[in-house]
Parts: sequence; C-alpha cells; structure tokens
Amino acid sequence: MIIIGEKINGTRKQVAQAIRNRDADFIRQLAQRQFESGASYLDINAGTLPQREPEDMVWLVENVQEAVPEAVLSLDSANKVTLQAGIEKAAKTPMLNSLSGEKFRIEGVLPLACEFGTELVVLALDDNGIPKTSEGRVDIVRRLVEMTRKGGLPDEKLFVDPLVMAISTGTENGNITLETCRKLLGEFPRVHLTCGLSNISFGMPLRPILNQAFMVLAIHAGMDSAIVNPEERKLRGIMMAAETLVGKDRHCMNFNRAFRAGKIGPRMDS
Repeated sequence: MIIIGEKINGTRKQVAQAIRNRDADFIRQLAQRQFESGASYLDINAGTLPQREPEDMVWLVENVQEAVPEAVLSLDSANKVTLQAGIEKAAKTPMLNSLSGEKFRIEGVLPLACEFGTELVVLALDDNGIPKTSEGRVDIVRRLVEMTRKGGLPDEKLFVDPLVMAISTGTENGNITLETCRKLLGEFPRVHLTCGLSNISFGMPLRPILNQAFMVLAIHAGMDSAIVNPEERKLRGIMMAAETLVGKDRHCMNFNRAFRAGKIGPRMDS
C-alpha cells in the first residue's frame, strides 16, 4: 500500500501556527514521524492566502525534504503559481495534488504535470461537482485520462481518487466509491487508486473503526494507495493484514517484517 501522509496541512491549527511562526522544528518532526511510520509520500498543503501561499509552500518543501530526503513530496494546491514554486524547489520530481475536470485545474495543473512529468492525483469531479453515480465519476476520469495521455503522462503516474463521501450523508456512499474503484481498474488497469480514507466516517462516532473497516473493503476493490495519518498504528496493521489476505503480499513477507520490526501489533514496550 502506498501511504501518502496527510498531516502537513495548513488547515490544521498546529500546522497553520507553525507556518505562521516559521517553526521549522515542528514541521520537520511531523515529516519524520510520518515517514518513519510508513509514509513514502508526504502531502504538503500550505492552505494559506493566495498571495503568500507560494512562499509558504517553498518554506515547507525546504524543511520537509531536509528532514526526510528519501520521501516523495505531494504538492497540494489548486494554485498554479504555488505548485510551480514547489516543483522548482523540490530536489526530486514531486506528485501534484490534484487535477480534476474543473476548467481552472485543467488549465493550471495539467500543463505543469505534463511539462515536469510528475505523478498526478486525479479527482473524479468537474465543474458540476461530484457525480452521484459511479458511471458519472468514471466518465470524468475517462476524459481526464485522455488529456494526460495526450500530454505524455503514462497511466502508471496517475493516482485516481474516486472520491470518498461520508456515509453520514448517504448510506450508499461507500458502495459507490467501491464500485467506482472496480470500474476504473477494469478500464485503466495501470493507474493507481487513492483516496482520502477518513472522509468515509465524517460526522460519525467511532470513526477509527469505520475507517479500518473501509480500508479492508477498499483494498479488496483494488485500492493501492491512501491519503491517511500513517501514525495510526491499528489502521496500518489492518491495512497490511488486508493486503496479505487478498494476495498482495508475496509470501506474507511485508506483514512478517513489519511485525518483527514492531511496526504493527502490540507495542513491544506496552
């Protein structure tokens, strides 16, 4: 499972404060903890006002890649100027988060992804919003994949997000996401599938339990990536167990190695 760490996000109060105060130690420690917990990509979202967002993105990129140079950065913004500033500062080619069927993203994000050959998160929505059906979402992705192919991006660089909607607003929302996953892989077998996993439980009690259950279902439907908090130890263990049980962990080696290293299961010091 490709884990994209979600915590360096300026919409979070502590992160916003760290950006405002230029608290480099806080950002670096946050990056290190996520990477050490299994995130190979780190999402970076400054979430600040448009006029200062490019500068804040550059500052975040500098500190995150200094803390964890091995990680791939996922630059998260709808602002073309912000994304370009982050790309130019990144030591290795980053992922861009994200392209959708919205006109301003097609005109802003897509050219950058094609020019720099980045990996790219693709959202199943357009100027009309998020379709209520799996067919509508696949249709949007189909149009976007046609554009990325024309721009020279191979399908394996795409991380398609079928969009997870909260079950508190519709009890079929989980099923629609899973159905979309299966249809996307049937049509585009080389793309990755990712999602903001915790969206499924928004507005519900016992959110961790719902997130863990949905993770198992999503992996069975073909999801191979998720934007999550990698420090959630139980979620990480269930993720690895699910991959093992559906045959995605050859000889169960990843699961056994993680257990021996103390990364899943009961804590060794408890």
